[in-house]
Amino acid sequence: MTDDPDPVQFKHWEYYISSQNTFDHSTHISNGTLPHFEVNYGLVPNIQVHLIMPINYNYTSSHFSDYGYSDTELGIKYRFVKETNNCPEIGTFPLLEMPTVNNSAMTTGRTQLFLPVWVQKSWDKLTSYGGCGYWINPGTGNKNWLFAGLQAQYDFTKFLSLGSEVYYHSADTKATKQTSGFNVGGFLNFSEKFHFIFSAGHSITNGNYTTAYAGLLWTI
Repeated sequence: MTDDPDPVQFKHWEYYISSQNTFDHSTHISNGTLPHFEVNYGLVPNIQVHLIMPINYNYTSSHFSDYGYSDTELGIKYRFVKETNNCPEIGTFPLLEMPTVNNSAMTTGRTQLFLPVWVQKSWDKLTSYGGCGYWINPGTGNKNWLFAGLQAQYDFTKFLSLGSEVYYHSADTKATKQTSGFNVGGFLNFSEKFHFIFSAGHSITNGNYTTAYAGLLWTI
């Protein structure tokens, strides 16, 4: 869930096909993407453009799952400070969640905007990044909310990297509470172009839910 300020290299591409899932143990409701498609491109040095096209699902044990296209995500990642020996890399990655189809089961029908600042520093094989951002979340019963996260990962070999994150999520509706959680995961680098990304985690406060992510990444 925590992002970094490092954009895709100039004139290079990233393609993802992934699934992100949450299971609430108290309500027995599962939801997430199955799958979502992501494309990132290094438009100019230090700037990346971003697109996610998600197919979402909701499932409960009492009825069949809802399944359909959700909000399209557009973004621009801008690194305005490069990393040096004494200075971290700093950037921003505004995201726009735009209603695309008329599907009340998968979208609120309102545009959302995320305004974050991300910071990253590396020490040989160890990398840590984190930051915080503000979600503008219009709609009846909704609240604007804050996300903050911190991650660290270690490159054990060229093939395997493992890491963990902790995050905080303030209440995004009038009926919910703030939550915090953690994830552990990593990368399997099959080659310079093909990668498998995975993570799993659990809530820490004000919730009883499990999260999971799996995705294939192709870089060119």
